[in-house]
Parts: sequence; structure tokens; C-alpha cells
Amino acid sequence: MLFNIPRVLDWFSEVYEANDMTFTFKGPWFSGTDMLFTVDPRNINHMLSSNFPNYPRGPEFKKIFDILGDGIVAADKELWEDLRKSGHALFHHQNFLKLSVSSTTSKLKDDLVPFLDKAAEENIVIDLQDVFQRFMFDTASILMTGYDQMSLSSEIPGYEFGEAADFAEEAIFYRHFKPVILWRLQNLIGVGIERKMRTASEFFNSMFAKIISTRRKEEKSGGKKEQTINAVTYYLNADTAKYKLLKPSNDKFIRDVFFSLLVAGRDTSSSALTWFFWLLSKHPQVMTKIRQEINAKFDPTDLEKLVYLHAALSESMRLYPPLPFNHKSPLKLDVLPSGHKVKAESKIVICIYALGRMRSVWGEDASEFKPERWISENGGLKHEPSSN
Repeated sequence: MLFNIPRVLDWFSEVYEANDMTFTFKGPWFSGTDMLFTVDPRNINHMLSSNFPNYPRGPEFKKIFDILGDGIVAADKELWEDLRKSGHALFHHQNFLKLSVSSTTSKLKDDLVPFLDKAAEENIVIDLQDVFQRFMFDTASILMTGYDQMSLSSEIPGYEFGEAADFAEEAIFYRHFKPVILWRLQNLIGVGIERKMRTASEFFNSMFAKIISTRRKEEKSGGKKEQTINAVTYYLNADTAKYKLLKPSNDKFIRDVFFSLLVAGRDTSSSALTWFFWLLSKHPQVMTKIRQEINAKFDPTDLEKLVYLHAALSESMRLYPPLPFNHKSPLKLDVLPSGHKVKAESKIVICIYALGRMRSVWGEDASEFKPERWISENGGLKHEPSSN
């Protein structure tokens, strides 16, 4: 595995294909890297749906993603449930929806479109991935904190959050392949990529402490109430009678909650957009069909009519999922539908990237970009179940 880290996702795809979609990996006895890897749709449905309560992410996941603390990305069990329900309530809150519409519209009209127009007019080569990350960071920051970080502008200013997030994500990636005792020692003494992780953590803690402190002062001052609501303000006033495990008075908890939401908002959406437009650049015929559909059917109030656009996005995320891995750790002994026995607290890894490339699931053309595979015979979107 170590020799294939530069192409680890494709290597996983090849190994899954050769091992009937499930295999066991055993590392050195001292490393703590023994894992079961599976992309069998039956196993995935079993863990994520039919027997979901028995498959939390587990303590090892929380160790690897320790920078996220108790946010929803790393939380499990009752805390995860409270965060999920409270998050659902936030995302459907009328004042949050107002903020979402206004902030996204303004960032598009005032920043992203003018930036791209200028680049096109002046024939400037740009890194579209960086542009999308900045756009989504600014938008997510408004939704999470109420503040626009203004990282996307014609001058392309310094982007400390992006650099820190990239350092953290790189460290987290390599933690998957190192013995826990090794990367923890590296973090403790500050060497290698773990040194960058420590620096990133310090930056995040400082940045978020200022935001939370400012928002708390505003709440205590009892000034004019805003017509919109952001995530920090929402969780500072969380209903602990309804969500018993939330801690609105704890700054560390508030930091963890909105940090997870901010990272998810920046990374997943920007990754999806980057790969989508890269695929369109490689498949101009798909871009032509999307344009034709938009010109013929576009209605901002009824986006469901854009079936081909939806299919192209689904196909893009099948091949390049924003989150390529998922972790599970059973609470109790279990037998997966594939027949593999899993012990309590063992480590299970689902490689979503590899799942999208399994010929046994998607056919011989699994590696090809074909939006049509998501469109049914009657012209509607086709639902792909999680199990056969």
C-alpha cells in the first residue's frame, strides 16, 4: 500500500476488483492498521441503512480527525443524532434560508462572475480549483459565522484558511497509513507533516475564538436583532431541552460544530464543482447538451426539470466523490452480507471512489463519463439503490 500512495485511490479500485469487492488488510502487529475494506453494495447498505445503529465511525476515526473535535463530521451515537437534528432544523430555518439565498446570489454576481469575466477578457490562466475553494469558503463563512472573509477578489489575496485546511487534510490523509503511535509522536514533537497540522490547529483556534467571542458579545448586548441567522448564532442559542448534548456555553464545542460545517461546506462543494467542470472540459458534447437543456427549460423555481444537468452532476460525483472514504467500526460482532465476520471495534473502510469504478456494479463502461446512465427510459432521473 505504501508504495502506491501517490495513486492510492486507483490502487484500491484495482484491488477491490480483483478481490470480489471486499478484502482484509493486515499491517504490522504494532501498527494498529488491520482493516476490512469493502465496496460491496450489500455490505454498504447493511452498514449505512439496515443495521446502521451497530456501525458508528468509531474511536479510531475520532483520533485521526481530532482537529474537528466534537463536530458532526467526527461525532457518533447520541451526539451525532443531536447534531444531525439540530443541523436539519438550522438548514430549514426561514432566516437561515434567507441568508443562504442572499449570500450565494451576491457572491456569484459581485465576485465569482466578475472574476471569471476578467480572466476571460484578459486571457489569464487561473486555477479553477482554487477559485471554487475561495468562493465556497466565503459563502460557507457567511452562512456559518455571518462574516464574509473576502478571499475571492480580482487581486486573489492571501488565503490563510485555505493553506491551513490543506495542511490539515494532508496530515489526516497520511494518518490513515501510519501507526497511531508514530503520527502522535510526530505531532507531539512537531516534525514532518504533523508539524503543519499543529500550526493549522493553532490558526483555526485563534480565528474561531475571535469570531465566537464577537458573536457572544453581540448576543449579550441585546442589540438590534438581525433578519437572518448564521450557524454560530444559532448554536449559541441552542435549545438544550430539545438537544440535550449540545453545549451552547462552551466555546470549544461551538468551535467544533461550526468548524466541521465550514470545512464540509468549503471542501465538498468546491471538489464537486472542480471535477464537474474538468469533466465538461474533456467532454464538450456533454457541455453542449447541458446548455441546450438550460436554454430550453431553465426556470429558477423548478430546477428539477434540468434532468440532464442533474445526471451529469451525479455522474461526476460517481467518478470523483468529494469524500472518497467512509469509516465504520461495529459496536458488536456481526456478519456482513458478503459473509465476512467483523469483530466489535474492528476497522472497516468503504472507498466510495472505488465503488464508482466497479464494473460488477456499473458495467464494463464503469470508468467512462456517461450522464445517460442516470436517465431512465421515460426521460426522468434514474434512482440507483445502495444494494443489489
